[in-house]
Order: sequence, then C-alpha cells, then structure tokens
Amino acid sequence: MPNLKGLVSVVSQLREQRAKLLDDLKHVDTAISVLGRLNGGTGHLAPRRTMSDAGRRRIAAAQRARWAKVKAKNVVSITNNSKPAKRTMSASARRRIAAAQRARWAKAKRAA
Repeated sequence: MPNLKGLVSVVSQLREQRAKLLDDLKHVDTAISVLGRLNGGTGHLAPRRTMSDAGRRRIAAAQRARWAKVKAKNVVSITNNSKPAKRTMSASARRRIAAAQRARWAKAKRAA
C-alpha cells in the first residue's frame, strides 16, 4: 500500500493549494471592488437588473389601484361640517390632577 500513501499526500497538497488560491481570489475580488468604487463606479461585480418601461407601468398602475381601494374605504363626508366637540375637563378634575402632580414632584425632590 505504499502507492496510497503517496496519493494521500498529493491530495492533501492539492487541497492546500486550492484553499490558498481561493483566499487569493477573495483578495483580488476585494481589490477590484475597492478600485471600482474609487473610479466612481458602484463596485458591483455582476450587472444590475433593469426593468422594462412596460413593467414599470404595470407596477405603477397596480399601486395606484391599491391606493384607490384604500382611499375608497376611508371616505370622509365634508357636507355635515360636524367637528368633534372639544372635550372639556371639570375644574375639580383639573385640581385633582394638579394635586397628584405636585405630590409626584414632592416625592421626587425628597428622593433626590
């Protein structure tokens, strides 16, 4: 079995070389992307996908239809001109709230 021993060492050397080459390729890709960005480019390795004008029009029409559907559900009548009445608080309720707030501040000052 001396032949297998030599084969195993060859395979392990090839794997090491492969790992080194992959590492070198990563460094080269990084350098290319950095240099591409320096030149005012985006640094993308693959070209970006583009959309046809017809596709854009279809998407825009679908979005307009969705917005029309949403707006149709939220119809607000302006003929009644009925503003919601302002809620007023009684004087006694205001005094209770003020007293509670003064008590909170006094407690905070005592704790500090």
